[in-house]
Amino acid sequence: MLHLDVMDGHFVDNLTIGPPVVECVRKATRLHLDVHLMIENPGRYAAEFVRAGANSVSVHYEACRHLDGVLGLIRDAGAMAGVVLNPGTPVAVLEDVLEVADYVLLMSVNPGFGGQKLIPYVLDKVRKLDRMRREKKLALPIEIDGGVHRENLADVVRAGCDWIVTGSAVFHSPDPEATVREMREIAAHANAVQC
Repeated sequence: MLHLDVMDGHFVDNLTIGPPVVECVRKATRLHLDVHLMIENPGRYAAEFVRAGANSVSVHYEACRHLDGVLGLIRDAGAMAGVVLNPGTPVAVLEDVLEVADYVLLMSVNPGFGGQKLIPYVLDKVRKLDRMRREKKLALPIEIDGGVHRENLADVVRAGCDWIVTGSAVFHSPDPEATVREMREIAAHANAVQC
């Protein structure tokens, strides 16, 4: 899976890519493209990213006035629909919308810039969300983004995360391929210990 961060310079300070870049990435790979919209008014653009080749599109709870409607737009366009929560937003806000989401992405840093440290209390949010999905009997993947590296990966997996986004830990490594292999082994072992 490739996680593509889309930033508009408004919802977050940074400015990154749009649908044309996603379309180019789609032409270069068959991997699952997980597009994370850190933008204002995501409902206006979400379907464009699906048409550009996104397999999943996540939108911030904090940016959506009509979250269930935006998730429906994404799903109707043919992609998985995810909800993102910033670190300071409690998982309780998802109580009534979990059934219409395909996955939840918890930001473990304040969004907008790479290289930040994981905010420790987000792991408590992961545990709460994991309990909520089990109580509701939902096969809802929990994704985490921000500050995940080899040293904290096992804790992240044991907390209940299924999809792990890593950027700096891989791209700032002297051997990115070896780092990914090692992180996969750490995650598999942590998952085995959890069960």
